[in-house]
Amino acid sequence: MAPRANWKGFLRLSLVTCPVALFPATSDSEKISFNQINRSTGHRIKYLKVDAETGEEVSADDIMKGYKVDSDTYIEITRDELDAIALESTRTIEIDQFVPKSEIDDLYLVRPYYIVPDGKVGHDAYAVIRETIRSMDRVALARVVLTNREHVIALEARDNGLMGMLLRYPYEVRDAADYFDDIQDVKITKDMLDLAKHIVEQKSGHFEPDTFEDHYETALTELINKKVAGQPIAAKARPRGDNVVDLMEALRKSLGQSEKAAPAAKKSAASEQSDKAPAAKPARPKKRKSAPGQKEMLLPISGSGAGKAKEEPAKGKKLARSVAGSKARKAG
Repeated sequence: MAPRANWKGFLRLSLVTCPVALFPATSDSEKISFNQINRSTGHRIKYLKVDAETGEEVSADDIMKGYKVDSDTYIEITRDELDAIALESTRTIEIDQFVPKSEIDDLYLVRPYYIVPDGKVGHDAYAVIRETIRSMDRVALARVVLTNREHVIALEARDNGLMGMLLRYPYEVRDAADYFDDIQDVKITKDMLDLAKHIVEQKSGHFEPDTFEDHYETALTELINKKVAGQPIAAKARPRGDNVVDLMEALRKSLGQSEKAAPAAKKSAASEQSDKAPAAKPARPKKRKSAPGQKEMLLPISGSGAGKAKEEPAKGKKLARSVAGSKARKAG
């Protein structure tokens, strides 16, 4: 199922306008999530809206928006009053300015979105705006209303589309001086700096996000599979963060470890290449479908014997999926 748009409206550059839809560029839905459960009954916890003083449940019709004036006083803000101050950016992404991307401080970056043409019309106007931004090597600063709030959004060309990055307002960014002023001004010797640079050179590479591994997510998957299989859970020893007494000696040891690891990694990669004949790059495996609200267990469950695993090849997969299945049956 295609994702739903978070916002639909118009993108406008001066008199050039086109209908667009805005989609989140990132998602956390693939991560393992947990439900809160009543320990005594095994049922899920349900949250109710209750009066803070009486403890009684309040219906949706009796709930209004209020602004706290003092400790016990609130003023009501009605839906009509909010609609009366609705901004043009509620339905239009209006481009106000073009700036160099390098001038945008990373502290102001919030969340990326994909902006695409909405429907069959307006693709030519969309292309004009996209290619203008690309050719000028700038990002376009615009305004958009999301969740009843106006945000500044920076638009830039990406492939054959546009990416929008929500930006923070200055009042949302804390002053670094409040945190960095107490950092001691220490003198670093040239020898220390040279050793540290050598370590960096040994660990240098390229940004390849496909190689990132979420070790905590993997550990969670292992834990859940073991719990489903009824296997014992053993606590793993945590790494110790010992205080560095001799910084120079620590740098030398770190450099030695890096130099040993680098040739080993190169040798391993070279041997793997020599064992394989030249071949086309393998296609990425398709994402597996998972039950709503629960990520599929990706790791096989280890059995007590290899022979038994061969006799029942599908048992591991069935058992690994049983967490979501059993909960769905209970809910039904």
